Order: sequence, then structure tokens, then C-alpha cells
Amino acid sequence: MSPTNGTATLTDHELVQQAKAGNLDAFGELVNRHERKIFRLTQHITGNREDAEDALQEAFLKAFSRLSQFQGDSQFYTWLVRIAVNESLMKLRKRKAHATFSLDDPIETQDDLIPREHADWDDNPEQKYAQKELQEILDRAVQSLSPIFRSVFVLRDLEQLSTEETAEMLQLSVPAVKSRLLRARLQLREKLSKSFQRGNAA
Repeated sequence: MSPTNGTATLTDHELVQQAKAGNLDAFGELVNRHERKIFRLTQHITGNREDAEDALQEAFLKAFSRLSQFQGDSQFYTWLVRIAVNESLMKLRKRKAHATFSLDDPIETQDDLIPREHADWDDNPEQKYAQKELQEILDRAVQSLSPIFRSVFVLRDLEQLSTEETAEMLQLSVPAVKSRLLRARLQLREKLSKSFQRGNAA
């Protein structure tokens, strides 16, 4: 859908106001602006392209149907992220019976959080990999995290939400978010280090 009537030059807030007044082109521009990032978010959380596409569509449909409820207290994108996260988590819970994890799994003790040894980072991995290759490596590493850690990492480190916002979205305590985020970061460090080491050996 290509933007029309000059919607591409408007702010999100202006587009929301026009969409509330019945301008479908304005909402179409909001979709154009954010669908790629929202799809990346839903795919990271669900770990499944089909579920991610479904969650993406449901998120925009619900955003449109609930547009009158958006008061502008936060940015439209943040509001949209909340809806997309909920839709993605619903997809995960529907698959729960066929998986070995639970979104409500207890958090490990502090002793379990720190691996005994860490592989060293390469000095300058950016010099050895093109940006696209680095992104693909990161994507694979994120997808390899278990959902209970992946959801927290995506919201905190990729979407850059606050710990409190992440806790609210995932219905976790703030300490649980911090604990899971630490575990996710440590696991990613190990996975990325191994990827760089394989690259060196090739």
C-alpha cells in the first residue's frame, strides 16, 4: 500500500487522529511505517514465521479496532508493540501443549545464572563479518534461546523497553525480568562467541 494524500509526511500522532476520523489511508501509512519492525518482533518472540505473520495481522487488526482507546499517553509504536507482544505470547501459549517449556517456569537461582567459563570475544568481529552476516548470526542466536528468555531479551534489548514495561507486558516481577535478561545475555554471548570462533577456523 503506497501512501496517499501526503500521509507520509505526517507524524504518527497526526496519522492516528486522521485514522480515528475514518481516514483509512492514514492507518495504511501507520502499517507501512511499522509492519517490518513489528514482524521482526513477532518472529523473534514466536520463533515461527507462520505464527509471526498471524500475530502481525492480529496486532494491526486489533490496533485498528481499538484505535479509539489510544489516548496518546505513549507513542503509537509503543502501544502497538504491547498489542503485538500479547498476540505473540498467545501464539506461544497455544503451542504450549506441544512444547517442553512454560512461560511460567521458575527462575533459576543466582548460582545457576553464571556459566563457569566464558568464551572470549574476538577483538573486532565486525571486521570479519559483513553487517548482514552479523545480523543473521544474531537472529539465529536469538531464535535459539528458549521462549522464556527470548521474550525478555527482545523487549528489553531489541525494543529497548524499560524493565518495568517488560515486566508488565510479560506479567512477571521486575526481579524475574532482570534474572531472565541476564541469563539470555550470557547465553547469547556464548552462542555468538562460538559462531565467531567457527568463522575464524573456516
